[in-house]
Amino acid sequence: MTTIDLLSEAFQAHPYPAYALLRQDGAVHRTAGPMGLESWLITRYDVAREVLADTRFSKDPTLAPDWLRSMGAGGEEGPLGANMLNSDPPDHTRQRRLVGRAFTPRRIEAMRPRIQEVTDGLLESLAAAERPDIVAHLAFPLAITVICELLGVPEADRGAFGTWTDMALSPPVDEAAVLRRKQGNTAMESYLTGLLATLRARLDTRLPVDAQPDLLSVLIAASEGREGLSERELIGMAKLLIVAGHNNTANMVGNGVLALLRAPDQLALLRERPELLPGAVEELLRYDGPVERATWRFTTADTEVAGTVIPAGSVVAVVLAAADRDPARFAEPDRLDVARAEQENLAFGHGIHYCLGAALARVEGEIAFGSLLRRFPVLTLDERPERLRWRIGGPSITRGLAALPVTFTDPAPSTSGDARAEGAGQR
Repeated sequence: MTTIDLLSEAFQAHPYPAYALLRQDGAVHRTAGPMGLESWLITRYDVAREVLADTRFSKDPTLAPDWLRSMGAGGEEGPLGANMLNSDPPDHTRQRRLVGRAFTPRRIEAMRPRIQEVTDGLLESLAAAERPDIVAHLAFPLAITVICELLGVPEADRGAFGTWTDMALSPPVDEAAVLRRKQGNTAMESYLTGLLATLRARLDTRLPVDAQPDLLSVLIAASEGREGLSERELIGMAKLLIVAGHNNTANMVGNGVLALLRAPDQLALLRERPELLPGAVEELLRYDGPVERATWRFTTADTEVAGTVIPAGSVVAVVLAAADRDPARFAEPDRLDVARAEQENLAFGHGIHYCLGAALARVEGEIAFGSLLRRFPVLTLDERPERLRWRIGGPSITRGLAALPVTFTDPAPSTSGDARAEGAGQR
């Protein structure tokens, strides 16, 4: 059993060397989880990809061990409740089909102008900030604005979701953290129950399902009949979409900007060749993605994986961060390469539980990174890397920066005269 403290600040600041050692030792590792409880880690790319698509590993929370449910980490009492991420076929198939009617490529592409508008406004706020912070002034407000507008959450109510998400995703390391998880989950669920009732009352049933004005209205309209989502599933789905849609996207932007700032040659290349941006987003996801370990899976029988038998009733976590740095799959995996040809990373998972919002996250990433580099021709880190703090959360372990202070050269306005040009400079 590995003795690495997966939740320690020291490990979270530099997890990749430890994961490299685990990969060298094998693909499957038994480890002490929260409060000393046991789980199994999958660390090599080929095995990780297989496990993510293997139906022998269940996502049904009713199969979670009692110790996991007691920590508020399994079942409907968990941070995401009843939704497609916490289900197996046929329930998963039914739920994903309904949600897929809302997450259409057309709807996502139609959001590009609005995402660009939001990003441009946030970059102006970043430029005016006393101490500019990529996380506080760009990553989180962009992510929460986009997902809440998509879902239909009123602007005045959006600020609370950051706090509730942090509470609901607190790693269940002790009883206080377990209570905090439950409180955040309860607050989020209470709000969404009221919001769904409001949206249901004003639903225009004359509109086709796909033409409803927001995602939650689409889900409500699509939930009529025997195959629709139950009220519990609607609430769980709304929680999943909000939590994943803002927490993971914010982590992607913050982690990605830091990776570029720490690789100035790659930052310069991306500035010179903006056509590399779509591939660069994939590389940033691979290099330091927003989700370190996939959500828990449960063995329903003794299951052999890469020569190791994982007992029935075990908790299994696929370590996406380790798999995406596997030298057997990616050449020089610890080097950021925005022109990398190999793009099959596991940052958004694999198999039937592949992230439904991946296309939206990629659009946000392209716009955020591209706009930031265009707006600020010189951008540097305003903190020693070793002093940066990381946020972690469960039930999967998400990994993102708590803050990313930067300095930049603010270019003179395009209509500049001499006096205006003198006012532009270092922030």
